[in-house]
Amino acid sequence: MSSIILLGIKHCGKTTQGKLLSKHFSCPFFDTDDEVTALTGKTPRELYSELGKDAFLEAEKNACKRLAEKLSGSERAVIATGGGICNNPDALAELHKIGTFLFLNADEKTASDRIVREIAYDAVGSMKNLPAYIAKENPKNVQDVRAIFHNFYIERQKLYQAVCDIEIKLEHSASKSENTKKILACIEADGGKK
Repeated sequence: MSSIILLGIKHCGKTTQGKLLSKHFSCPFFDTDDEVTALTGKTPRELYSELGKDAFLEAEKNACKRLAEKLSGSERAVIATGGGICNNPDALAELHKIGTFLFLNADEKTASDRIVREIAYDAVGSMKNLPAYIAKENPKNVQDVRAIFHNFYIERQKLYQAVCDIEIKLEHSASKSENTKKILACIEADGGKK
């Protein structure tokens, strides 16, 4: 019985579904972003902005390696990954040793709406709390945020589809529990082939 490793764009529901799946299977839940923080003392966002992309990718790989070592020989765990792990082949390789990659494919509007909801503004009206890949483009308004996200979303979809073992199209109009049932049905249909 392999671990379930959830991939997908930021705000697709990896953490929410991961916790629901771990409850269903009575197994531990891990988040690779939390593992990065435990290893480095910095959040992924802090690591990326303070030390750069390469330092973050190395920390993510090391966190995934440590997690894979901790879980090797275990029955099953559910792991939510950071949204950018599709650009970190070394981290993916570590996790693929212990589990099956499930791509939680959320529609663009749902993911974009969740990013927009988290926008905060500072005293001079500049946008804060944006994902790094959007912030670095210096969007001036919400329309800019959505346009930047659109191009990013299209590219990421291709990457997730290329590395996943199972793709699950989540329904934005469905409840969390309905989407969990859909994920469980896909896992069962796959039959734990890995």
